[in-house]
Amino acid sequence: MPAIDLNSDVGESFGTWRLGDGEMLDIVSSVNIACGFHAGDPLTIRSTVVGAAARGLSVGAHIGYRDLAGFGRRFIDYAPDELAAEVVYQVGALEGLARLAGTSVRYVKPHGALYHAMAADRTQAKVVVDALAEYNPALPLLLLPGGVAFDYAREQGLRAVGEAFADRSYNPDGTLVSRREPGAVLHESSEVVDNMLRLAQEGVIIARDGSRLEMEAESICTHGDTPGAVAMARAVRGALESAGVQIRSFA
Repeated sequence: MPAIDLNSDVGESFGTWRLGDGEMLDIVSSVNIACGFHAGDPLTIRSTVVGAAARGLSVGAHIGYRDLAGFGRRFIDYAPDELAAEVVYQVGALEGLARLAGTSVRYVKPHGALYHAMAADRTQAKVVVDALAEYNPALPLLLLPGGVAFDYAREQGLRAVGEAFADRSYNPDGTLVSRREPGAVLHESSEVVDNMLRLAQEGVIIARDGSRLEMEAESICTHGDTPGAVAMARAVRGALESAGVQIRSFA
């Protein structure tokens, strides 16, 4: 039976600002938990980890730039040693709270601008991958397939896991359409479901120009902050299971 992972970005509330993502924990198999730099605070992180552990979900560290105001979606040109330290700091913080919940960090996924920088910028990709390799080379990295970091991680002997975004539009070269452009985020559930079924069964996504884009993806991401995210995630999971695809964490 074919299998694929479903992941979502969660734990992104901060202080009195609430982003409801609790329902997503009942749908996905892996959760990318914000580590306090782009979103999340210690209490939010802890409660999210507890919820994930109770459901047997794989916990991932969703590391990002120190940019609460911009939700981690603005590029920061860090000095290499500073970026490396901040990456390890975030994973370590989540690991401590995960341990209290009886679980552990099973993988790492960059967030937002850091994710895109690592796909294209060898300097930042190398810094982050090397820092994580030094911290724990057994941790898989969830990355954009074919990006610089994806290839570099594999060169270094780390497990690079490719993911596809259910709610995002793709360029023909495999990159994501910029959020600054119209149509970057998909809201039509039927379009999303058809695309993810095609991915799971054929390894193909339809790009925004209508071309077929082959993609090496072991996981599907549905963003927790996208309007209608929970309903969309349920529709994707239901369609996959109806088609005989098993939902199972890669980690």
